[in-house]
Amino acid sequence: MELYKCIIIDDESYAIDRLRDYISSIPNLLLIKSYTNPLEALIDMATSEVVDIIFLDINMPQITGIELSREIRVKTRKLVFTTAHTQYGYEAFEVNADAYLLKPYTLSKFASTVAKLFPKKHESPKELIENDDFFFIKDKNDHLKIVKIIYGDVIAVESKLNYVLIHTSSKKVLAYMALTDISKIFREFKNFVQFQRSFILNKRHIDSIAGNTVKMTNGLEITVGEKFREDFILFLSEKLIKTGRKKLGPVFK
Repeated sequence: MELYKCIIIDDESYAIDRLRDYISSIPNLLLIKSYTNPLEALIDMATSEVVDIIFLDINMPQITGIELSREIRVKTRKLVFTTAHTQYGYEAFEVNADAYLLKPYTLSKFASTVAKLFPKKHESPKELIENDDFFFIKDKNDHLKIVKIIYGDVIAVESKLNYVLIHTSSKKVLAYMALTDISKIFREFKNFVQFQRSFILNKRHIDSIAGNTVKMTNGLEITVGEKFREDFILFLSEKLIKTGRKKLGPVFK
């Protein structure tokens, strides 16, 4: 089992204590140092060895986490921002952050984020085979005819009261089923996410993002819900290629 060395930089002691507990719960994580003073961290890390993960707060006195990250990014394999604010999402992407944990986050959220930082080799996740998987469902728009739908062709699933409208690459299917019920099926596939309570989206079919609006390949537009902003920011941090350009504007309007 590979051991990953971690550093915490956060001016709030209680936040460090909670994060220390989370790290101790993950067998392959080892906390080697924590700092409440970002300037002390900057001085120490100037001559220190590269670590595997730095967990870095953003709102700190004297020097912000964003400013500090520009100086210490080369000292860590993975950089994870831990903050109570969503407005720094774009700045986090600009400094090549690998993840963005929005406080207060749970142990399960922490563990899943760490797992994505260092995925196991030789895995065969369902997302690699979902184009070969399909399901049958009754289409109310076609006299309850049983139709075949390939998971990979699904663009989005939209809640319609007691029904769901399944948007695919070639058709729309209306089925008598609650979104909460069908989401239990789609959550088994890593390409499907929820950024709004009324929609399940296929990440492969996201065409563009403008502020907090996601446009799908079929023209469908979804506004990211407040409840799902942390997941949305994490998704962007994993997929956005950093260009080194100056700030273009906030992630959320």
